[in-house]
Amino acid sequence: MEERIPSREEAFQLLATYTKTESLIRHGLAVEAVMRYFARHRGGDEEQWGIVGLVHDLDYEQFPEQHCIKTEQILREQQWPESYIRAVISHGWGICTDVEPISDMEKVLYATDELTGLVTTTALVRPSKSVMDLEAKSVIKKWKDKSFAAKVDRAIIDRGAAMLGMERRELITQTILGMREVAEQINLKGLS
Repeated sequence: MEERIPSREEAFQLLATYTKTESLIRHGLAVEAVMRYFARHRGGDEEQWGIVGLVHDLDYEQFPEQHCIKTEQILREQQWPESYIRAVISHGWGICTDVEPISDMEKVLYATDELTGLVTTTALVRPSKSVMDLEAKSVIKKWKDKSFAAKVDRAIIDRGAAMLGMERRELITQTILGMREVAEQINLKGLS
């Protein structure tokens, strides 16, 4: 039996079914864009990586106590390919799953999920309210302030960067570049 590959449209509809909060939808779009950016630069399947990024927090709004577990159930019911399911649930490694990120796609998702939140928060406190003029040094400055975006687990980002063999600054820079591609959709184009 041939694997059924979900379309981007199907993935977005699934996200919209389980997620009503605008900020969580924007987060999914941001992670999708970052995943697509990394896929292009690391030789990955851009469509697959993007779809995985888009739905990675599918269950978070409705089932926060069963995060990743419910998503796995939902994706299995939808007959998604195992590689997509594994990648999605691996982003919760050490938090809510024991599925360690192994593939490049999984490692990128693990490393950038929390980071997109820190980048977003940093952009929103700037006068421009934009990722278009945001640089890694501004994110690093905010990184050091543990009370800023306190829910962002910086240790996960560092572990992810190490898995990818990247310096923190480079990971932040590439995450920002990925987010710039959808700045308007995620309300981070800025004041104009």
